[in-house]
Amino acid sequence: MFNGFMPTLTLKIQRWMNKVGLRVLGIDPGTRYIGYGLIQIDNQQYRAVDYGFLRTNTNLSFPMKLKDIYERVSHLMDDLQPEAVAIEEVYVSQNAKTTLRLGHARGVIMLAATEKNIPVTEYAPREIKQAVIGRGGASKDQVKWMMTQMLCLPCDELQEDAADGLAVALCHALRTSGIGSKMTV
Repeated sequence: MFNGFMPTLTLKIQRWMNKVGLRVLGIDPGTRYIGYGLIQIDNQQYRAVDYGFLRTNTNLSFPMKLKDIYERVSHLMDDLQPEAVAIEEVYVSQNAKTTLRLGHARGVIMLAATEKNIPVTEYAPREIKQAVIGRGGASKDQVKWMMTQMLCLPCDELQEDAADGLAVALCHALRTSGIGSKMTV
């Protein structure tokens, strides 16, 4: 009658509902600011556990800045104890040097996670916006507003980088649950 759709959907929802206490760290990488957000999933409820941004020392040489990023993110992961890390993919800017540097920063962030045996998943900026807003072309202000609404956070206290980190984490939670992904019948 349902061609197997209902049992599959029911199984996905049951598996997702049983994710109690799952902690996902979302990271919006950068070379000056690294936004992060840790959400916890308890029985279909999302809660922001911690969020903010890490500021790198602008006086450091680029190799030393990468070391600084690695150490700060590594300590953050030790403190927050995530079970999964989701990171935003590099967007290609007109400035090739900026794009390459961002790629290096992402690399040391992913290294910090993999050294701790934390699985890392990457998401494109449009995919993140599509998952949490419903529109891949949403603005940063719309992402920030949606994070305050979905996670019951005060809008005036949430910085853009932190909102982006929370959005990456929420995207991962939705995508891995099957709720926020496209389903074929």
